[in-house]
Amino acid sequence: MTGHARRFEGVITIALILGAGPVASVAVSQAFAGQTAQEMALSNYSAPARLTGDDVIARMLERNRLRNEQLQQYSAVRTYEIRNPEGKLAAQAVVRVEYQAPDKKTFNKTSEKGSGIVRHMVFDHLIQSESETSSGREHHDSAITSANYTFALAGEEDLGPYHCFVVEAAPKRKEKYLFEGKIWIDAEDFAVVKIAGHPAKKPSFWINRAEFVRQYQRIAGFWLPFRDETSVDVKIYGKRIFTIDHQQYVINADSALPGSSGDIRGNMLVAPSAALRP
Repeated sequence: MTGHARRFEGVITIALILGAGPVASVAVSQAFAGQTAQEMALSNYSAPARLTGDDVIARMLERNRLRNEQLQQYSAVRTYEIRNPEGKLAAQAVVRVEYQAPDKKTFNKTSEKGSGIVRHMVFDHLIQSESETSSGREHHDSAITSANYTFALAGEEDLGPYHCFVVEAAPKRKEKYLFEGKIWIDAEDFAVVKIAGHPAKKPSFWINRAEFVRQYQRIAGFWLPFRDETSVDVKIYGKRIFTIDHQQYVINADSALPGSSGDIRGNMLVAPSAALRP
């Protein structure tokens, strides 16, 4: 990695924490419900009182284990951008991503503008890392599990139509691919709605501070990324804001879950016309 790219290493690290590493198996492809009796029982599950943080995470992992097979393929359009605090664009890339179960992702740029150095050193590096991680060629142990984190239930909170458990996650090791922060988990689906925090370890000499927020959306019965926002204080360059917007999802008709067109809770974070455009 060149010196210029190292100045943005915090952006790369956080993106890997959120999307390219084992967190993806926890949150990115969360399906809502299936047709088996066991899955239907889970979809109608009512959370008992006195849950602990570990209980909530365990239920989330179990629901994901049952549901991951439901999502066979999808395509989406991502817009990668880096701006300064005043909103001036430094670089942008629009990319179509194709997912094929169980772990294949392909990427195709459709447009780009702004700094070629930033696009190459940040965006291209992120895409390459995510592609390699999904194919097993690169691996970072960042999964949201009790092996990596201590969990504490901090309370409950509504995010739009979603009633969520708020779980504090404290990393068990000071590693840059782990994070410290909070996870909002839907109390009905036991799906991640939002993650916010910062790396457990300073990702680079060039980074003074880095904070991130990832939001998810419910589309056709599946939970998929909606928006990532990372704020990085870079030495010499100052503050930069990196965003990834995930839109125009097209989910295989065979993967759409029964009754998903009548998703009464809708999408908190994106209009259906933007999310499900053919």
